[in-house]
Amino acid sequence: MVSPIAYLNFGVLCLAQTCYYKQVHLSYGNNVSEVIVTYSTFDTVSVLQPTVWYKENNTDDKYRQVFGTASLFVDGGPKKHKQFISRVKLTNLKPDTSYLYYVRLVNMSRQAYSFRTPKPNPSLVIFGDLGKENAQSLDRLIKDTQSGMYDAALHVGDFAYDMDSDNAEVGDAFMRQIEPVAAYIPYMTCPGNHEEKYNFSNYRNRFSMPGGRDIPYYSFNLGNLHIISISTEVYYFINYGIKEMVNQYYWLESDLKEANKPENRKKQPWIIIMGHRPMYCTNDNPADCKRHSTFTRVGIPYFHIFGLEPLLYKYGVDLAIWAHEHSYERLWPIYNYHVYNGSIDEPYRNPMAPVHITTGSAGCKEGRSPFNNNTWPAFSAFRSSDYGYTRFKSYNNSHVYLEQVSDDKNGDIIDSFWIIKEGKNGPYPKFYNSSMD
Repeated sequence: MVSPIAYLNFGVLCLAQTCYYKQVHLSYGNNVSEVIVTYSTFDTVSVLQPTVWYKENNTDDKYRQVFGTASLFVDGGPKKHKQFISRVKLTNLKPDTSYLYYVRLVNMSRQAYSFRTPKPNPSLVIFGDLGKENAQSLDRLIKDTQSGMYDAALHVGDFAYDMDSDNAEVGDAFMRQIEPVAAYIPYMTCPGNHEEKYNFSNYRNRFSMPGGRDIPYYSFNLGNLHIISISTEVYYFINYGIKEMVNQYYWLESDLKEANKPENRKKQPWIIIMGHRPMYCTNDNPADCKRHSTFTRVGIPYFHIFGLEPLLYKYGVDLAIWAHEHSYERLWPIYNYHVYNGSIDEPYRNPMAPVHITTGSAGCKEGRSPFNNNTWPAFSAFRSSDYGYTRFKSYNNSHVYLEQVSDDKNGDIIDSFWIIKEGKNGPYPKFYNSSMD
């Protein structure tokens, strides 16, 4: 909880500007039967006891009242922009059940929101690099969400462009902008390079991920999926030290070992990892895509230790999701620049290496990441610079389906594929010496 002195100091600021709340967004807690409601406020009275009321939808039950905690967030910019961020955890939620909830603050009418706990075979919407300006896909994402298409969203890094801009007022505007999505489905995230300012403070404070504010990596089980979120940025911003990179590497290996225990892989046969910067890309981008060895793939320069690709292969990660490039790209099953399709006719049936996609084309002020059409490497199966986003559906323990929505083409599906595993989820075979280049 925030100290009384902080409340008094912040009250002066609240008198000097419009006191408002919102920026309401959801995330999963320690498991998917817990949902955390996060919101911001400048009202010093209301945050004395952050409160959410909720009940099952379509019932005559009374609303249950749940209390949470608030923390004071001070942006690192020159104006030291201040706000309280409140977190309220709803627990013991029933599976596949619709709930109504609202946050009610002083001198404000309540606004009801709703969410549904996930189904056994969940549906996701996946995208990265969504900005406050030029948020091309947002209207379509809102429409999809409000129609009940998704159980959760995965935002794969880079928010607002940038949340710290204009003394964090861009971050406030962005969080309000995504509320029609993020207040209705859990909005699960990972950090990108555009969150770096002030040691990722806007990202750490605004979002409530299972790892907590001090740990930028986590995992959770969603139906028959085991989803892992990592920070690729620990490899690139070593000015903050390398401890977090080393800790993440060993945490990830431990998490993957646990996920591969027979009893766990039986319940969650699909392992999905998401991180911002891709291990492979073919965009016309010398810094990211024309070097043979990305740090996240092979490890830190010269020493090539703590590279993550061998872990993905060794522990049978099924799908790796990236963003950063403002485009969409699907790869053939790949490891160490070798393609390992299931077969010539059905490359994603029993693939013999992880499948990678890059989906960073939601729309931002930096525009698109073009491809060099004179060069199309053999490991790239499909690519597009259209604005859009990815839909994912788990049908059962052997079939998952992905499709790419083009906002440029009025919601047309420009790419789709199935990944099929017939009782073969698990570590991939060792075809060759897997030492990294």
